[in-house]
Amino acid sequence: MKKLIIFSAAIFFLCSSVTFISANPQKGSNPQFHPVVEEFNNLLQQDPIVRMYVTEMIDQLPKGQKNVKDVNDFLSQLNQILTTAPRFSKGEVEVTPLSNLLVGMMNTPAGFHAFRNEKINNMIRKILKTWAEFLNSEKSLYVLNDSPTGWKSKEAQKFLKMDDYIYDPNDRYWGYKSWNDFFTRKVKPSARPIAQPDNNKIIVSPCDTTIFNISHNVQKVDKFWIKSQPYSLQDMLDNSPYTDEFVGGSIIQGFLSPFNYHRWNSPVSGTIVKAYVKDGLYFSQAESQGVDPSAQDKSQGYLSHIQTRAIIFIKADDPEIGLMCFMPVGMVEVSSCIIDPKIKPGYHVKKGEDLGYFQFGGSTQCLIFRKGVIKKFTAVKGRFYKMGEEIAIAN
Repeated sequence: MKKLIIFSAAIFFLCSSVTFISANPQKGSNPQFHPVVEEFNNLLQQDPIVRMYVTEMIDQLPKGQKNVKDVNDFLSQLNQILTTAPRFSKGEVEVTPLSNLLVGMMNTPAGFHAFRNEKINNMIRKILKTWAEFLNSEKSLYVLNDSPTGWKSKEAQKFLKMDDYIYDPNDRYWGYKSWNDFFTRKVKPSARPIAQPDNNKIIVSPCDTTIFNISHNVQKVDKFWIKSQPYSLQDMLDNSPYTDEFVGGSIIQGFLSPFNYHRWNSPVSGTIVKAYVKDGLYFSQAESQGVDPSAQDKSQGYLSHIQTRAIIFIKADDPEIGLMCFMPVGMVEVSSCIIDPKIKPGYHVKKGEDLGYFQFGGSTQCLIFRKGVIKKFTAVKGRFYKMGEEIAIAN
């Protein structure tokens, strides 16, 4: 998400009143649940711990901010979202319907524990994958229209800076095959020039990103869940045998709004050593950050240790940089970290070359460097950088 904001209670109320446009709206008071929602319903009936957590989250929603009446209403709203594509809005929470449903529940005492529960997290994973099937289908294109809430409206085009992207203005859906095809649209090379492409000392931003944190002397193991959210390399890197190489090194982390360019590009030229996706949590937050109506924005350091993420090790052409790691991390709706099929061990990438992309939502990402690699981070915390802009200089 584009920036960290402490929302007022009024925003909670706004979120609770948002309506969604569904391609196949359910009719009647007892809609037929999708099989994945029915599976969740069965789990709730059969597992007392899951039922306790979900019921308590709903019961603990503050009065006046209660967007879910009871468990059946919760399941019904989940069911509708499965055939709902995001409509245009400048509000980041409104644009992400699942976050809009869950954000209040995430901030309850029960919610902090519930979204770490393995059974609940597995159900969320199944729901997200099912929703992704819809968002990857032609049925999801209905929101690409020129109405005020359509992504082809003049306001949306200006807001998204569509002139930066590759699309067919003469096609009904701009040449896109689905909502996610639109969301992961490619940018024109002229709109994202790569800073000094032949200078291996210059490290560039891998995404359109706002800098969340820059940290030095990172430890192998640390208490990533506390207020300061220190990085814990062993946990971030999934107990990788390369972990020790980064102890005492540096990390720069930045986050993406749902409205940003959502592809990842290599920050350096080098050879792929290892690349894979690590499954993790989806809607968890750190209690140490308190109530966060923006849905995970405050917890980004914590998320880099426990959330579903891609882990890509690159041996840079510059020997002083050597082994480094790029880690894109999904947030809330973003369960799909898609690594480009060509990104395999032994493949050589050029600085600025495509590595993969996030599917729908907001997200965060980390660059991890060994000790003594970085001469200077030219990026500034809180500032937005386009993909390809210089963010650091190596020794």
